Formats: sequence, C-alpha cells, structure tokens
Amino acid sequence: MLLQALDQHLINPPARPGLVGMRRFGLEFWYFGVKNARACLFVVLFFAAVFLVPRAGVFGLPRYDVLLLVAIAIQAWMLWSGLESADEIKAVCVFHLVGFALEVFKTSSGIRSWSYPDPAFTKLFNVPLFAGFMYASVGSYMIQAWRLFKLRIRHHPPYWMATLIAVLIYANFFTRHYIGDYRFYLAACALGLYARTSVVYRPFDRERSMPLPLAFVLIGFFIWLGENISTFGGVWRYPDQMGTWSVVHVGKWSAWSLLVIMTFTIIIHLKHIKARIHVSV
Repeated sequence: MLLQALDQHLINPPARPGLVGMRRFGLEFWYFGVKNARACLFVVLFFAAVFLVPRAGVFGLPRYDVLLLVAIAIQAWMLWSGLESADEIKAVCVFHLVGFALEVFKTSSGIRSWSYPDPAFTKLFNVPLFAGFMYASVGSYMIQAWRLFKLRIRHHPPYWMATLIAVLIYANFFTRHYIGDYRFYLAACALGLYARTSVVYRPFDRERSMPLPLAFVLIGFFIWLGENISTFGGVWRYPDQMGTWSVVHVGKWSAWSLLVIMTFTIIIHLKHIKARIHVSV
C-alpha cells in the first residue's frame, strides 16, 4: 500500500551523516512538516468532509449525519489498513466518549456555551454524535505522531500525579460554571509538574528534543486554528458568532492546550507507548 510505504520511509529515512548547516536544517524541517501532515490524516480527511458536505446535506440526509458516517468510515479504514491498532482504536473511543460528555454539558440549556444549529437524526441531548470525533481526532493525531516521530519521553512525572492533574483539568471544564474557572492555576500546576519533562523526537535521521509543555501549547494552538475553521464553516457556533462570524477568542487556546494534556495522559497508558516513557523517581 502506498501510504504504508510512505510511513516506512518517514519512520526509517536514509541516513545522511554528512548533511550539515542550513541544508540539514531545511531537510529536517521538511520531514518534520511532512510527518505532522501525515499524522493529521484523520483530521485532514474529516475536515475536508466538513467543507465538502453541503449544509443542506446529501440525498436528504442531514449534514451532521453524513459527517458521522464519514468519520466512522475513516476510522474503520484506518483500523482495516493497520494505520491504527485495535488498542489505539479503544483509546480513540475513550476520547470520543470524554468529548461527547463535555459537549452535552456545554450545549445544555443551563450552560449554552455553544450550539449545533442544524437538524440531524443522530442528535443526542442536542449534540450530533459526530461531535465526539472532533476530540478523537486529537488523540488520533498524537498516536500517529508517536509512531512516525519515534517519540520518547524523558523525566515524565509519576503516573498518579499526571492522572490527577488530567482529571482536575477535565473537571474544571464543568465546575467553572459553578465555582469559578481555575484553568490558569491548573496550567501553573501542570507547568511545574512537567517542567523537567522533554519529548525526544526524530524528524529525520537524528533525535531532537523539546520541552513537553511547549509541545502541549503548540498542539493547542493548531487545534484553536481548526476551531476557527469549523465555526467559519458553521459546524457549530458560539453565542457571539450567531449574527456574523468572528475569530474564536484566543482564550480558547489555553483551554485546548489543557485538553491536550488530558489527551496525552490517556495515550501514555497504551502499552507500546508506555514502554518509551522514562518516569522520574
């Protein structure tokens, strides 16, 4: 399969030990971009459907229902082709459930943080079932990136600490409507917890590293860009976008970065990933 051949090349590119200076930087930067683009396979295919499926739907089937079928088809194809394992699909399903529960709460009549204005047969509690796949796409990207970049984690905090901060981050998305928003306190705690943690990755034939908190922030930024694309396409709308579209508030960037931490914590419990993590003692 062509895609599998591409993956093998990206994972094990030919060594170029004599490459130095700007030529090495340029080649590593190119492979870094290609690997990230490849890791976004589910995201790209899904958001292509978001823009290509007419708002009126297809053959009488509402748009949200079509998007659900597309998301399921993409996920099934990735499993069938071996691009994701059964264990990884289970993790993606966890992301779907966690995201859908959050969507139900945020769109409820008492909260109304955002809404899904179009009709659908597959709406549950006013949330279309495809919505969970938008969260699952983040997990899919991180799983694919782990494999393509041969990621390793150095000085990861004890698992119980990482799990605790992830649970508190998720809880804050709910409790902020009742007892206040503590995201920045949680962000400070997470920054302290992961201060010594670095992610080792291989863009080309040599390992590089970056602080793990920086990776969280960068991924959160690109999710925020994707959120702007989705709201522009009318997939969902925030209250201030009902009359005319406007850029999603930059404060959402911090919320997405925290959600990335939670997603990362779920992923590290996969057996083949856990084996590449060095936990601090």
